[in-house]
Amino acid sequence: MENWIERGKKVRMNTYSSFPIVVEKGEGVYLWDLNGKRYLDFGAGIAVNALGYKHTTYAEALSSQLHNLCHCSNLYWNQPAIEAAEYLVKNTCFDQVFFCNSGAEAIEGALKLSRKYGKKKKGARCYRIISMKQSFHGRTLGALTATGQEKYQKDFIPLLPGVDHVVFNDIEAIKQAISEETCAILLEPIQGEGGIWPVDPDYLQTLRKLCTEKNILLVLDEVQTGIGRTGKLFAHEWYEIEPDIIATAKGLGGGIPIGAVLAKQEIANCFTPGDHASTFGGNPLACTAAKVVLQELLEKGLLAQVEEKGEYLNQQLCRLQKKHTVIKDMRGIGLMKGLEFHIPVQEIIQKCMDKGLLLVGAGTHIIRFVPPLVISKEEMDEGISILDEVLSEV
Repeated sequence: MENWIERGKKVRMNTYSSFPIVVEKGEGVYLWDLNGKRYLDFGAGIAVNALGYKHTTYAEALSSQLHNLCHCSNLYWNQPAIEAAEYLVKNTCFDQVFFCNSGAEAIEGALKLSRKYGKKKKGARCYRIISMKQSFHGRTLGALTATGQEKYQKDFIPLLPGVDHVVFNDIEAIKQAISEETCAILLEPIQGEGGIWPVDPDYLQTLRKLCTEKNILLVLDEVQTGIGRTGKLFAHEWYEIEPDIIATAKGLGGGIPIGAVLAKQEIANCFTPGDHASTFGGNPLACTAAKVVLQELLEKGLLAQVEEKGEYLNQQLCRLQKKHTVIKDMRGIGLMKGLEFHIPVQEIIQKCMDKGLLLVGAGTHIIRFVPPLVISKEEMDEGISILDEVLSEV
């Protein structure tokens, strides 16, 4: 593996602090490196591999589509894109879908749609967007501007104009920030990279009413919280509100890159040919992947299992918290949980990896748990046992 890593360092840009393993294959919720070592994956490619690895139905559908049609561009219609969009519309409060390739692209599309709607409804000066501090929306320039963490932004200033950041879960801060120039408010139902912080239910419901009263769009970043991750198809369903726009990605393709913007009809109608596009967005291969993921969730019972699995994981993490004083807090919904520690978590993550458990951080002091949605209780027990052992050593 060392040879491959050295080769990679010579030709790949240094944008990730990658761990020193080269992953070769996966099956179920396990990955193997080039040396044949097996790892239990509690990160799922950062909440992407919803169906785990080597999922039979998924692999067969993609193989069939690959032999039939991989790409045709949006100059023409293709059936998988229509079917995937129909699944999303049928099972949500939204009316139309725009497909792209990633979460950052979905956020970019949502920002553009929000600005066009604002200008159409209130005039040319209605373009400002309110976002949350400690949020994370992606690495492209627009998404980075919306992100409320200076550490990601400092080397790329000046950012785009027209984005204001306020404290998360503080309704008075929102009220003070709103002006006649505000077209949209953007937030994550659970701040992921910011530390697994769920939105307060009363806050989100009040925010929905406020947006309706002032004709401001409520835009949710469901890139990580969507596609069954919390036990609902989208996390906002827990809060009994309907956003105007959502951006989603990650688990939607189960490993094949795809993102989507979902919007209500009146808002979606603001986009006309030439306003927005993506060469690879909605290609048949990615949309076939999305269709299989949605079928497994909605028609084959996987979504119904996630809430139960999430509660079981919750119990196991609470048990760890009681046992190990190094753990400060536990929070999250479904299979999106976070453990906050009194110490930096890098050593814990490294020691778990050495023992065959892959974990993902969320900042310096938090480990997030976003395993494949197909994980079993026995596999969760295996992972918690390894973490328990490491925490006893630390």
